[in-house]
Amino acid sequence: MAYQLGTNFKLFTLNSNPELAQEISELLGHDLGKSSIAHFSDGEVQIHIEESVRGADVYLIQSTSQPGSEHVMELLIMIDALKRASVNKINVVIPYYGYARQDRKASSREPITAKLVANMLEKAGANHVITMDLHAPQIQGFFNVPVDQLLGGKILEKHFYDKNLDNAIVVAPDNGGLGRARKLANHLDVPIGFIDKRRMHPDEPETVNIVGDIKGKNVIIIVDIIDTATTVAAAANVLVENGAKAVYACCTHAVLSGDAIQKINDSALTELVVTNTIRVGDEKRIPKLTILSVAPLLAEAIEHVHNEKPVTPLFE
Repeated sequence: MAYQLGTNFKLFTLNSNPELAQEISELLGHDLGKSSIAHFSDGEVQIHIEESVRGADVYLIQSTSQPGSEHVMELLIMIDALKRASVNKINVVIPYYGYARQDRKASSREPITAKLVANMLEKAGANHVITMDLHAPQIQGFFNVPVDQLLGGKILEKHFYDKNLDNAIVVAPDNGGLGRARKLANHLDVPIGFIDKRRMHPDEPETVNIVGDIKGKNVIIIVDIIDTATTVAAAANVLVENGAKAVYACCTHAVLSGDAIQKINDSALTELVVTNTIRVGDEKRIPKLTILSVAPLLAEAIEHVHNEKPVTPLFE
């Protein structure tokens, strides 16, 4: 059933994840807007909007995934084009907000790129941001426009709830992921554990301790982003070596750079569950990988925002 969106609603996508945008378009019952992206001979991005958008409320879908700089520039140029075409409002839908891992000055003379990208989006003309699972909650405060952050945990939680694993436990692969693991464990009504890694002296090897009873259990690891897959693969191997029956892992954002897929394939993981906030190419779709769609959640969020309905129910 199509949502009621009105005649001033426009939905556009760029190059980062056209399959996700098409799925959102079909759920909303509204065609994607016509636009083209080309490049000048030196590689500069050239964008042309091929229909009238004057006075429209535009929703523009683009993850800033790899290649991040290219996709950020596409997004900025498209926002500028929309603004100069006299739209009423520019709502930017960013399923994966890249450059978010540099969210503070961890040491001297470092940039805060999460804030820089926020500044650029606002300066270009974005009026509102819809995103998913920001790497750090404080990034919402980097914007001076409204930000609605949706949570992929609900989608991942349903997958494991339907799987109905017996004798399960949720394990955080490091101390920093305890909050996320606790939330999933509470929803699944299972115990929680974590892997404690420490190095007492710089010249000593790292020691690994598993906190929680994992022997003979189905272990679920949850993180927000899997990039190189080093942490998740190593955690799975350690858990199996220490008696886990099987290890499952899940995340919202599947960056999967470099040889990440090979590491996952070679690891003790039984299944890796991810969402499609980032497009996963065919070459990465191994049997161990399960991809869940965020399109229904994003489509519903867009409808709520456009019709000025509260977004809070989407978190409940």
